[in-house]
Amino acid sequence: MTWLARAVADVERDPETVHALFPRAARDGGPSARVELLRALAKAAPEPAEAVTRLYWQGDAAERLDILRALPDLDLGPAALPLVHDALRTNDTRLVAAALGPYGSAWLDDHAFRQGVLKCVFMSVPLASVEGLDRRFDEELRRMLADFAAERRAAGRPVPPDVLERL
Repeated sequence: MTWLARAVADVERDPETVHALFPRAARDGGPSARVELLRALAKAAPEPAEAVTRLYWQGDAAERLDILRALPDLDLGPAALPLVHDALRTNDTRLVAAALGPYGSAWLDDHAFRQGVLKCVFMSVPLASVEGLDRRFDEELRRMLADFAAERRAAGRPVPPDVLERL
């Protein structure tokens, strides 16, 4: 049995084991191991969203990133939105981009989604990484980006090309 198969079986048997296994999963089980552990946790834990949330708060940036990326596969509904909001408050471009992936795009309200897109622009995160941007793009977001572009021009600074494409 491989490390990953044993780890998944352990989590399925006792969801609490994920706390010892998750930090070392990428090293011992390979790049997809954390996603597999999260899937097992979401199925085995009595309160899946609570279990994933606890794991997120205990994790380092790489672990949080893997959790954010796995959210669309965990069937948690909007219960994991606090994790997305937390990621959007960070200054870690990887976490901000992941927060606006498929899960965030599906569950964030319009205001939070727009603010997240604007944060991407401020942090030089390419708008191409924002899941569902075309679907969720509206006049308010267009206005916000136009205001940003006007401020950049007034300061003699360039406007990012992906912002210009949206105006």
